[in-house]
Amino acid sequence: MSTPAERRRRGRAARDRVSRSAHGRWIPAADRPDPLGVLERQCEDRVAELLPIRRGRMAESPFAYLRGAAAVQAADLGALPDTGITVQLCGDAHLLNFGVYASPERALLFDVNDFDETHPGPFEWDVKRLAASVAVAARDNRQDEEQVRRAALAAVQGYAGAVRRLAGMGELDVWYARVDTADLPALLRKPGQRRRAEADLARARGRTSLQALGKLTEERDGRCRIISAPPLIEPLDRNGLRGIGKVFADYRASLPEERRVLLDRYRFVEAATKVVGVGSVGTRCFIVLLEGQGGNDPLFLQLKEAGRSVLEEHLPPLRAEARVAAEVAAHHGGHRVVTGQHLMQAASDIFLGWTTGPAGRHFYGRQLRDMKGSTDITALRPSGLRSYADLCGRTLARAHARTGDRLAIAGYLGRADTFVEAVADFALRYADRTAADHGDLVAAIADGRLAATPGV
Repeated sequence: MSTPAERRRRGRAARDRVSRSAHGRWIPAADRPDPLGVLERQCEDRVAELLPIRRGRMAESPFAYLRGAAAVQAADLGALPDTGITVQLCGDAHLLNFGVYASPERALLFDVNDFDETHPGPFEWDVKRLAASVAVAARDNRQDEEQVRRAALAAVQGYAGAVRRLAGMGELDVWYARVDTADLPALLRKPGQRRRAEADLARARGRTSLQALGKLTEERDGRCRIISAPPLIEPLDRNGLRGIGKVFADYRASLPEERRVLLDRYRFVEAATKVVGVGSVGTRCFIVLLEGQGGNDPLFLQLKEAGRSVLEEHLPPLRAEARVAAEVAAHHGGHRVVTGQHLMQAASDIFLGWTTGPAGRHFYGRQLRDMKGSTDITALRPSGLRSYADLCGRTLARAHARTGDRLAIAGYLGRADTFVEAVADFALRYADRTAADHGDLVAAIADGRLAATPGV
């Protein structure tokens, strides 16, 4: 085991591999893959009739496009030199993939909350995606260029400051660190920000399986049924229900024994397919309604397809300590997502598990709604966006500190703001590129090259 001093020296040595200032010098490669081609290739194994919905959602704004274009940014990052300092990456660390959810103890936590693309890789990839998403969101909110840069800087400064602090903490202290949302309003400087945070938390507390029951079901023939709303929600027919039964049994087997006991106290009611997200549209996703002690004791679970991470084909060779997680990723996409989530989150859904579905497809399972919530970034003023970006940066740093060598990252960053400034430069340049790529998608839809369904 290396000493703390050796780990910091290893981080400083990574500057010879790629200097901190080099992160800001981003120009699209001459042989950059066509972004529209990347997105269409990603959809080759998806449900074809849902793809126009995906394109329509991505076309709504540059930020919506960025949300769905993780594969495009992965290819862009993979073309750059990297630090070689490996962590478990979120893989899609944009602003809306942070939010609140309930811990097993029913405390509301703020954390990374999307792991579809998680995989071991260079720490800076997540930081760059976060900073770029902040810059794109700030421009979508019509902030001026100084405000855009300050927002991107806030995200990277939050990350760097938290890494330096975490580097001085003990291993268990880092592992148990968390952002308890009870402390969030007090951390926000302006009354308006505090009120918005409190309103967001109140909404999240109401997002439960019982709330989903009222929204997603109706009573028919004296029984609770999932509402049919094609193509977004479609209850399964008898053959589909038989198939989901085997999938659900395998999912149950992946849970810890005590969670199986709890799950077995519920009875199966119904299942349906459901369209989710932006980038995920077209992947197979099921919701399952279970009932405990009567009709007012529901449990909604989601079983979502998990393919290969978009990062995989672009990642450099992994260091030895990351190979176990990489082997998990190669074995099963659902297991990859579950393992990445357990590694990065301070606490995770008690029903998080994985399974294999029809045609050998991989899935992971979790609660559909367990006090989950996110911030409406379109409503944030410049100071609010900076505060939120800082919070996301600090949260990402805590996740990376749990899964990688925080001392090496701190050694690489050093005390200067060189890396911070450079990644902010990258964020602005990538926001320019994102706007252009979004424009190409809109043009392809307008001239009929790509079919899209707006507003769904």
